[in-house]
Amino acid sequence: MGRHLFKEEHVIFRDAFKKFIEKEIVSHMEQWEEDGIIPRDIWKKMGENGFLCPWMEEKYGGSDVGFEYSVIINEELSYIGANGLLAGLHSDIIVPYIHSFANEEQKMQWLPGCASGDIITAIAMTEPNTGSDLAAIRTTAIRDGDQYIINGQKTFISIGILCDLVIVVAKTDPNVQPPFKGISLICVKDNTPGFTKGQNLKKMGFHSQDTAELVFEDCRVPVSNLLGQEGQGFYYLMQKLQGERLVASIMAQSMAEAMLDMTVNYCKERTIFGKPVSSFQHNTFKIVEMATEIELGRTFLDSLISDYIAGKDIVQRVSMAKAWIPEMANRVAYQCVQLHGGYGYMEEYPICRFARDVRVIPIFAGTTEVMKVIIGRMMGL
Repeated sequence: MGRHLFKEEHVIFRDAFKKFIEKEIVSHMEQWEEDGIIPRDIWKKMGENGFLCPWMEEKYGGSDVGFEYSVIINEELSYIGANGLLAGLHSDIIVPYIHSFANEEQKMQWLPGCASGDIITAIAMTEPNTGSDLAAIRTTAIRDGDQYIINGQKTFISIGILCDLVIVVAKTDPNVQPPFKGISLICVKDNTPGFTKGQNLKKMGFHSQDTAELVFEDCRVPVSNLLGQEGQGFYYLMQKLQGERLVASIMAQSMAEAMLDMTVNYCKERTIFGKPVSSFQHNTFKIVEMATEIELGRTFLDSLISDYIAGKDIVQRVSMAKAWIPEMANRVAYQCVQLHGGYGYMEEYPICRFARDVRVIPIFAGTTEVMKVIIGRMMGL
């Protein structure tokens, strides 16, 4: 792709990462889908090769390179549909909380492991009765001397089974008004007494990515596991959510591009009534419309990535991207399955898995509807 974002060193890096994917990931994906989880050793290999948290400073184990490298990693994993390996969630959404809000001692304790693949992270926001409305969470972390006692339940937690360190969104002051002022972020290590991981939830798509319920029953953690300041958790979440929406949009856009490519190839080769499927005007128009929407999405997304790298505030526009690009990708998925005919419904064809997997992107990282509410407020509506 001759995109303005990328220089020669990025192209070289993309080629190296593609080779890694070919060697270490592609041939295992079917097995991972069946297993419902990614083995730890692939995380370690990602870390050894510098593919986790590449933006982080070298003193913490990173490569100290630009966000462009994260973009390349997220794109290439999405192009092949390796959605179970949510490296972008770990590297570009969760670890930045530690990098931005932890003190130096906490950073030295956790960040090198995050870069090497020895520490896999998760973030526990969603609760059984609370989705996108973070202010309504019920999980509490009540201080008792030099410890917090955490009680509550979290659900739909990505990488919830594998994680070694989970950032728990909890209320340290359940009575304060407005409620969001009582929220804090607290790190909990795996195997902490009172912290249990529930079953690996069965999902419509993303089969190889473990998603769990997490339960905290009188789970005691040292006060030194608090990220940043007590009661500031909601503000920290708001600061970082633009990165999360950007990564989700990158995934959806890349999947849309991959789905169109595989469908165009299929429709040129597959014949019906003695002609390629793609040559029927109705189908040609469908493909052209998809290609146009994908081009619009790519142009918008690349401008957002540029602004994000430049440190600009992209909250409103990235919320627009998160509301539009994943929905567009789902329109593409629907039409691409249709153009594959009966084969589109068969697991042996990648379009089948892509269509299942892409469905969740308008839901996670804030639903399409919540994005529209946020944009509306920002427009003063």
